[in-house]
Amino acid sequence: DVFVPYGFLYPRSHPADQPAGLSPPLARKRGLVAWAVSNWNERQARVRYYHQLSRHLSVDVFGQAGPGRPVPASGLLHTVSRYKFYLAFENSQHVDYITEKLWRNAFLAGAVPVVLGPNRANYERFVPRGSFIHVDDFPNAASLAAYLLFLDRNLAVYRRYFHWRRRYAVHITSFWDEPWCRACQAVQTSGDQPKSIPNLAG
Repeated sequence: DVFVPYGFLYPRSHPADQPAGLSPPLARKRGLVAWAVSNWNERQARVRYYHQLSRHLSVDVFGQAGPGRPVPASGLLHTVSRYKFYLAFENSQHVDYITEKLWRNAFLAGAVPVVLGPNRANYERFVPRGSFIHVDDFPNAASLAAYLLFLDRNLAVYRRYFHWRRRYAVHITSFWDEPWCRACQAVQTSGDQPKSIPNLAG
């Protein structure tokens, strides 16, 4: 198999592994929760959960869909970097379907991701358990909101969600070339061994 994720973590060998300026000091994080969404569908689990969550705390939505406001000229990453949390809500829930919403919009921007997608165990195959908050960890949206507000008031606990960054840096996959390079490497390694996958959904 040729696995090409949207991103991955790699061990830090030097502080310069991670570009500077992507994780601003907490003093610059003036917002609580941000979400960028381009495909708004009231039937999607992520939109339904957003409605439940927004009853208990303020969520700033960016994008051209739904209640979203335009992304500022400074760009999405710079905008999200000023928030403590980012809703990394996938538009569908399938095994290993973890997209740029986690890797780029949250991790690279320096926000703590609140994820809705595959289950926690699936996320933990790729990232440390203390690097994200899963909606399934809470019985309802009200409980999640209460926890986020708790973290907002208790910065020592909030900072724990950044401890993994001391050991790992974030790589964002370039889909222009990396998939092809990995496919060539797989062919060279395995040789002429046909394989078929009957069910791509797992």
